[in-house]
Amino acid sequence: MGNSGGSLTTRAAGELHQLMRAAGFTGIDDTRASVKGWQVTDFADAGPSSLANLVRRLGAPALMVSYVDSDVGLVEALTPDGGSWEGLLNPELAESYEIPVEHFPVEAAVAGALAWSAAAGLTPDEEAVRQALTGSELFAEELSSALLTALGLPEGT
Repeated sequence: MGNSGGSLTTRAAGELHQLMRAAGFTGIDDTRASVKGWQVTDFADAGPSSLANLVRRLGAPALMVSYVDSDVGLVEALTPDGGSWEGLLNPELAESYEIPVEHFPVEAAVAGALAWSAAAGLTPDEEAVRQALTGSELFAEELSSALLTALGLPEGT
């Protein structure tokens, strides 16, 4: 059985764990810091409004990936001005979990991802974003790392 928690990527100047708990995240694990203030934090669970609550508290863009047994990743991203997008990692395996792939159109996700990246002050690679959202890997976490790099996040995020 694989990972069934999630990971959160954002910029935060203050105590991210405390802000995440206040926003409704549980089982918060270590944070991996990167350059330019970007951080990745693993968590066990998040409520339906946790990401929106956190973005509102931080005033910074954030991207969350919720994993289903490390096979599939459900991506949700928000910006403080209300920009949002959703995507699916490892879509080939999603149907085995009864996840409706048609609810995650690739071109809409790519467009949303590019807008999110620009709002975050990053420089995305459109083709690499599309490849991460349509690709297949043994573990969805591998596609998540590829997506973060494609969005222009600093190496090591």
